[in-house]
Amino acid sequence: MPSLKEVKIRITSVTSTQQITKAMKMVAAAKLRRSQERITQIRPFAEKIQGLLRNLSAQQSDGQAWYSQVREKKNVLLVVISSDRGLCGGFNSAVIKATVRRIQEHYNGASVSIMPLGKKANEFFAKRGYNLVNDHFGIFQELNFSNSSKVSSDLMERFRKGSFDHIEIIYNHFRNVATQILTHEQFLPVQQNDQQGTQDTDYIFQPDRQEIVNGTVPKSLHVQLFKALLDSNAAENGARMTAMDKATENAGELLKDLRLTYNRTRQAAITKEILEIVAGAEALKG
Repeated sequence: MPSLKEVKIRITSVTSTQQITKAMKMVAAAKLRRSQERITQIRPFAEKIQGLLRNLSAQQSDGQAWYSQVREKKNVLLVVISSDRGLCGGFNSAVIKATVRRIQEHYNGASVSIMPLGKKANEFFAKRGYNLVNDHFGIFQELNFSNSSKVSSDLMERFRKGSFDHIEIIYNHFRNVATQILTHEQFLPVQQNDQQGTQDTDYIFQPDRQEIVNGTVPKSLHVQLFKALLDSNAAENGARMTAMDKATENAGELLKDLRLTYNRTRQAAITKEILEIVAGAEALKG
């Protein structure tokens, strides 16, 4: 049985940890409210502009536009969105495992490069010798549309030049505080709507269809990546809030056990002292 001093030290340590996890939960909750507002505001616009682009692209007769060129997947780029910090449960491990599994199952014969957006993904893939395009892994230090657009512009330029034949985004989609859905989206080439069973919208184009589509493509792709980053950021805060809540509860359960152990140890020590006193008194009588 541990000594009273050891149990008291553990109680103090766990109490301090519980205070930290409770504070981190409150901070994550505040950040979650802000990030949830941002992703809620951008989702309808992102879905609308992507649907518009796919509809217009499906109506293109030549199919030779740079953004819709479907090539053999020899050089593939996976944009992996993680967090910069840990203590968020299985948030980072889920997206990293999904990336490794996706490479093994779908791109085993291709030359695969990783663009990590987040320090945790960058650290993982760098240590394991993956081919990295890690120019933008610190984007979460200042997450805004301007910085996100620099990344998406870089991706578009690499695809247009032929450096990569296929670009895909892997991230955690935010559903609610307790649920993050692992998602992989095709970034380039732009996916077109299946024309079978799809009724084309009758648009009036001015000045012409091609010019409008070419102007819409960069905007749509900028918004697509920014939405994925906001989704991941909200999912990260939700995962961290949940993880810290569970850690606080576990610390509370541990404190109950430690206090019970402390009381038992203290009672045993008192009983031992009483027995020693009684034994000493009996020895004096004898």
